[in-house]
Amino acid sequence: MTAPCSAPRLDSEAAGRDLAVKLVAFLETGSVPDRLFAHDVFCDFTLPRWRLQACGIDDVRALRLAGHPCPGRVPRSRFDATATGFVLEAEEEWESDGQSWYCRELFRADVAAGLISELAVYCTGDWDAVQVARHAAAVTLLRQ
Repeated sequence: MTAPCSAPRLDSEAAGRDLAVKLVAFLETGSVPDRLFAHDVFCDFTLPRWRLQACGIDDVRALRLAGHPCPGRVPRSRFDATATGFVLEAEEEWESDGQSWYCRELFRADVAAGLISELAVYCTGDWDAVQVARHAAAVTLLRQ
């Protein structure tokens, strides 16, 4: 019989919330705040019909900037603590090449020694203003 795999536990929910705030700052600016990622952070990024991975702070930042090179904002997010880190649900909005863009993402972060050591990202894909308008005309959302 194999022993169950266990990851280190997060020190506190407050520590997870602090990291989530820093993660949102990273999403909005593209700059990595101090004490956000472990030096060997691993990111597994899934988007519609594609999957990318990066390891190390510089490569994770490069992966982010390749998809979202412009600063933006996170108008809505939700944080949930987990035994090993946290889950963050977020909506992003940004401007690029004169167009407005939008996406929804789910981040699952594993935390070790107070830093994000692994990050799984699930993204809806980037919607331009035409797609946002098409969706708004076709669907009435019950909640934002």
